[in-house]
Amino acid sequence: MALSFCGNDRGSNAYSVDKGVLDNGCFVDALNLVPHVFLLFITFPILFIGWGSQSSKVQIHHNTWLHFPGHSLRWILTFTLLFVHVCEIAEGIVSNTWSNHLHLFMPALMGFIAATTSVVYYHNIETANFPKLLLALFIYWILAFITKMIKLWKFADASLGVQHLRFCITALLVVLYGLLMAVEINVIRVRKYVFFANPQKVKPAEDLQDLGVRFLQPFVNLLSKSTYWWMNPLIIGAHKRPIELKKIGKLPIAMRALTNYMRLKDSYEEQRDPDKSPSIWKSMYRAFGGSILLSSTLRYMADLLGFAGPLCISGITANMTFGVYFMSSTELLQNTSVLAVLLFLALVLQRTFLQASYYVTIETGINLRGALLAMIYNKILRLSTSNMSMGEMTLSQINNLVAIETNQLMWFLFLCPNLWAMPVQIIMGVILLYYLLGDSALIGAGVILLLAPVQYLIATKLADTQKSTLDYSTDRLKKTTEILKGIKLLKLYAWENIFCDRVEETRGKELTSLKTFALYTSMSIFMNAAIPIAAVLATFVTHAYIEEVRLSPAKAFASLALFHILVTPLFLLSTVVRFAVKALVSVQKLSEFLQSDELGDDSWRNTEMSMSLEVGKKYKHHGDVSAHTKICTLSRVNDGFFTWGSNLSTLSDINIRIPTGQLTMIVGQVELTHLPTSCQKYFDDSPPMESKTDKRRYSVAYAAQKSWLLNATVEENITFGSPFNKQRYKAVIDACSLQPDIDLLPFGDQTEIGERGINLSGGQRQRICVARALYQNTNIVFLDDPFSALDIHLSDHLMQEGILKFLQDDKRTVVLVTHKLQYLIHADWIIAMKDGSVLREGTLKDIQTHDVELYEHWKTLMNRQDQELEKETEMESQTTLERKTLRRAFYSREAKSQTDDEDEEEEVEEDDDDNMSTTTSRRSKIPWKMCCRYLSSGGFLMVFLMVLSKLAKHSVMVAIDYWLAAWTSSNPHNQSLWSSLGVLQHRSYVPVFIILCGAAIALCLITSLTVEFLGVAAATNLHHNLLNKIIHAPIRFFDVTPLGQILNRFSADTNIIDQHIPQTLESLTRSTLLCLSAIGVIAFVTPAFLIALVPLTVAFYFIQKYFRVASKDLQDLDDSTQLPLLCYFSETAEGLTTIRAFRHEARFKQRMLELTDTNNTAYLFLSAANRWLEVRTDYLGAVIVLTAAVAAIWTSSQSGLVGLGLTYALTVTNYLNWVVRNLSDLEVQMAAVKKVNSFLSTESENYEGSMDVSQVPKDWPQHGEIKIQDLCVRYDTMLKPVLKHINAYINPGQKVGICGRTGSGKSSLSLAFFNMVDVFEGKIVIDGIDICKLPLQTLRSRLSIILQDPVLFSGSIRLNLDPECTCTDDRLWEALEIAQLKNMVKALPGGLDAVVTEGGENFSVGQRQLFCLARAFVRKSSILIMDEATASIDMATENILQKVVMTAFADRTVVTIAHRVHTILTADLVIVMKRGSIMEYGKPEILMEQEDSLFASFVKADM
Repeated sequence: MALSFCGNDRGSNAYSVDKGVLDNGCFVDALNLVPHVFLLFITFPILFIGWGSQSSKVQIHHNTWLHFPGHSLRWILTFTLLFVHVCEIAEGIVSNTWSNHLHLFMPALMGFIAATTSVVYYHNIETANFPKLLLALFIYWILAFITKMIKLWKFADASLGVQHLRFCITALLVVLYGLLMAVEINVIRVRKYVFFANPQKVKPAEDLQDLGVRFLQPFVNLLSKSTYWWMNPLIIGAHKRPIELKKIGKLPIAMRALTNYMRLKDSYEEQRDPDKSPSIWKSMYRAFGGSILLSSTLRYMADLLGFAGPLCISGITANMTFGVYFMSSTELLQNTSVLAVLLFLALVLQRTFLQASYYVTIETGINLRGALLAMIYNKILRLSTSNMSMGEMTLSQINNLVAIETNQLMWFLFLCPNLWAMPVQIIMGVILLYYLLGDSALIGAGVILLLAPVQYLIATKLADTQKSTLDYSTDRLKKTTEILKGIKLLKLYAWENIFCDRVEETRGKELTSLKTFALYTSMSIFMNAAIPIAAVLATFVTHAYIEEVRLSPAKAFASLALFHILVTPLFLLSTVVRFAVKALVSVQKLSEFLQSDELGDDSWRNTEMSMSLEVGKKYKHHGDVSAHTKICTLSRVNDGFFTWGSNLSTLSDINIRIPTGQLTMIVGQVELTHLPTSCQKYFDDSPPMESKTDKRRYSVAYAAQKSWLLNATVEENITFGSPFNKQRYKAVIDACSLQPDIDLLPFGDQTEIGERGINLSGGQRQRICVARALYQNTNIVFLDDPFSALDIHLSDHLMQEGILKFLQDDKRTVVLVTHKLQYLIHADWIIAMKDGSVLREGTLKDIQTHDVELYEHWKTLMNRQDQELEKETEMESQTTLERKTLRRAFYSREAKSQTDDEDEEEEVEEDDDDNMSTTTSRRSKIPWKMCCRYLSSGGFLMVFLMVLSKLAKHSVMVAIDYWLAAWTSSNPHNQSLWSSLGVLQHRSYVPVFIILCGAAIALCLITSLTVEFLGVAAATNLHHNLLNKIIHAPIRFFDVTPLGQILNRFSADTNIIDQHIPQTLESLTRSTLLCLSAIGVIAFVTPAFLIALVPLTVAFYFIQKYFRVASKDLQDLDDSTQLPLLCYFSETAEGLTTIRAFRHEARFKQRMLELTDTNNTAYLFLSAANRWLEVRTDYLGAVIVLTAAVAAIWTSSQSGLVGLGLTYALTVTNYLNWVVRNLSDLEVQMAAVKKVNSFLSTESENYEGSMDVSQVPKDWPQHGEIKIQDLCVRYDTMLKPVLKHINAYINPGQKVGICGRTGSGKSSLSLAFFNMVDVFEGKIVIDGIDICKLPLQTLRSRLSIILQDPVLFSGSIRLNLDPECTCTDDRLWEALEIAQLKNMVKALPGGLDAVVTEGGENFSVGQRQLFCLARAFVRKSSILIMDEATASIDMATENILQKVVMTAFADRTVVTIAHRVHTILTADLVIVMKRGSIMEYGKPEILMEQEDSLFASFVKADM
């Protein structure tokens, strides 16, 4: 039958115009074609010319993206217009049943094309900023409006009304065209591009002029905004080369931390009221309420559209067709094809709204976090130090605020819209169910609601368990850290297994907690899967027994889909409520912090006058100021009374003056005065309670007693924000003798130091701090005990070169707090302190004449210090030691990192072509090998169980739905056959249905349990193996591997393996199997669907491939930018005094804002990338639904199966993005398994030995005779030998001293006795047994050693002396008595069980060394080795040690490795070593007599 525009009904007068042209409906429709044709005719040439010329140009940069007024409104109206056109086309096609009336749908089709063109055209004009061309659109809107008006008028004439669909559609089009016309007029009004003499000139937004801004979400057009199209180049580009910080640029101004901080601060300050404290909730609402409102609105729209799915399913499944000329709207909605298209559109819209809502909340959450961090930081800078030092505000509290509380609030905001969207969703769902199924629906909903509290209970239990797990793992980490720090001692004493068991014991508790955690997690997953099954079971079974009407497929599958919708909000509700509770706690903590004590007003910092601060308690006491008023004073304190808070005076009655341009020294007894306080008081730190401090404004430089470094390069630490001056910098470095240390660093002074960088020793840190104070160009320099961590040479050099020469030459005022009295002769003015008040002040001469007693006291102390000073040893000093450890750390580390790099390179370039494709394929590969490694750690039985139960569960789930389809389709359509027979037949399906549902619920439980417990098993095995490997690794491994790296395996990586991988694995397998079963079902119902599946699979493959690579990069960026931010907060809190002294607050604030913005940029990009993925997978899901529906309609299958297919197609949309997200998460998490695995290949020490333990005598070594025969030793098979052909004989009971310069091999020899190094030639024979043959445990447990660095472990004193618990208390007390510690330990609460804190920090270094001596005595070994044991202790302790060794160890063989030669003058035998060989060997007296002997020269140098 031929087609014609007005139809070709025979005998119809379709073309007659007898009653007037406009009365012929067909001509009116033809008239409606005119505007559309006009628009296409005009715009196409312009678009083609534009695109042609554009291709030659470079892509326009985004600074030209100017939006015309009404931009978003226009997009929304155009989309609505397109939707109405679709309805018009549908209506035209459906009502055109009798003959081919083209005019019913052709104009609508052209309208659709024209509307699409209009928006493309508009976008191009806007991008090119060429508004004159908009005139074409203006004319189009006017013409379209007029033609549609005529059509509407004619309809009204023909007395058609609202009940007819075509009338409604036409009316809607008139309104839309009218609105678009108004938008166009508005553009003309604002931009004046036509009809006005002078058009408006506009500039792009400030952000768009800045090429660094790459986050374009706020600036792109609506379509790009909702589909994240602007992210494409970034995500696809990530495949070629990794995303770096440069690539993501900086944030738009509106999203920067500073902007948001100002918003939040203003709304916080507005509420300041003397009566009540400001509320953070109110401030948050005022600052960010608008965004939350917008997000909630979008969320509501998405949720309501979500219900379109089930309703359309019921419509399509009901499957009826009609045909009329003017039809009503209900009739159109009964057409299945129309419903399929509607379902598709509803899904696309719903998903778009949902993702938009997510994005808005996430952006708001990130903005809030930035603002809160800035508020916290500002507060930290104003905290009074007494808060910190009196323990009211600890570092860990501040770290928690930054790392935990702000994130809790951010997460709360993310989930916030759910709080009010969910109840609405639940209520709507229940109403619709009731409408479909009647009373039985309420029973199903009841099941869901009853089980919801159980969900909440499980969620709270989960949170509690997680907390206890965290406590155990912190404890375990602490113990592991201690083991790793003291690993050398543990190995030498053969205690590693005892301490390893301590860790394993804690790990056992942690694992018990983890198992509980796994149980609750699996219960939570089980509930989530089982609730909908239970609800469906209850509903359909009751429906079969109580309702009169049989269940149709339409209703059954619509309600099935509704149950699925209902479960999500109920499952999430428990999480949201939990987060809301946490947020309340976090806000409480933040409020307390923001209201804690601050310093006084900042105004004095900038004034030039002296201010008297009268605060707190009045405490007046007038004292006269000593003479010397001639000196021009820089700072004078009258009647000072200072305190660290809580009214306990630290310094009282202070009357001092500090002369300008001279060196003032403050001295005193350390036990009585906190010397630093006198220094810190100069800055604002502790509020002076009552004093008149006259300080005219001068710039100050300050070096604190406790050295404080930034996480930055050495150079940045020294210049500290001042401009770099090469000459001055060089002079400062020399004055602090830092050059040798800098030369050792891998990148010189550009090496990162501080927490994240290289760990320097105390002395090196202190010198850098002093260098910082010297480098600043200030009038005043405060040095607070700068010599405390330095040895004699360095102190002298610093005093001479740095303080006397460098500072005094510049005529700078120097205040030096010190204990080193030998420097008093250099002072111009001395202030002596005692018991928190001034004892004396004046020059040294004054004190000599007026206070003889004090002067004499000083003199004796000076003599003692001078004796130390005279030991200008050629032997290694503390500094050389520090440099040695630094050097050892670096070279070994470099060697290690080189081998690491080589390994990686080998992996990458297996075939030697360095092309892009190899890197790309490597980056997009999934680490299957590690997955297998992980699963095999869990045990094959568990893996088998998991796979089996998962497959069974999903098969049963499909069986349930298939049975439902068969059940509902079983009865004939004709209701009159609904007889008793029909009822019985109908109910016969129930038992099988119940059995299937029961099986599904049971399988849900089994699967969730197997996955979680597989995870626990894997975690147990991996940690156990890792700990054992590392504890038994040779000592060389610890020299080469940085401690931080090993600890990371035990902290971050173990945590990921313990808690994150099982959940990701569960989620991944579940969502993958759901998608696969859904696609299988659809293909089974409508095989035609498989054709469409091919392109969809290809699209999905590319989306996931690009996303995974980009997501991993962005995740890394987020992690790597978060760490510096957290460190920066704790760093600032530690260095408050220094920052304030230098008055660098503003610079630090600026840096904090930069760090926050960097982290926020990474996080925003990461969440935008997630939205990018979700929008795409959601659209793919919608296409799957559309193809499934269309295929079902065209192949007209059985209605029950159609419902089944569509219900499954709907679930795919929900789970597709989870497949990809979980894949990329798993990929990131598997890196942890890889890192742990790399340590599992470490070689262990050979613990066995060739002799059996039973062959070794019980009391070996009984005499202590040592024979060293032709001994050669090296640290590693790759390295050169450190000892070459050593021969020596030591008689039982002899006292032997070994000396030599740094690197001569003394320490290596001591390690050789314990078989800690590789003995590759020769042997050491002790009491007739070659030690290399002995099992290591036996050998090491029978010898004793005292190391240079005293090591104590946290626990009790008993544990430190005798961890094996083999000795009696009397034996331990005897050892303590010998070490002269008995009285001190007796005085401690608990005696032998008194607490030792981490690292033994609660004892002095000397006491710790004596404990080590007692430890060596407890082990009654006949051989004792002392490895430079006196190097780091004071003279008094050294004397005790010497005396004890002479008396208590009189009958034992003692080998002393000497740091100070005078300690071995009384030895029976001296061995002098050089470069790994023995140079001299004999009695000390004989060696002394030989003038040219090395030993003699050492002794001379040491006198």
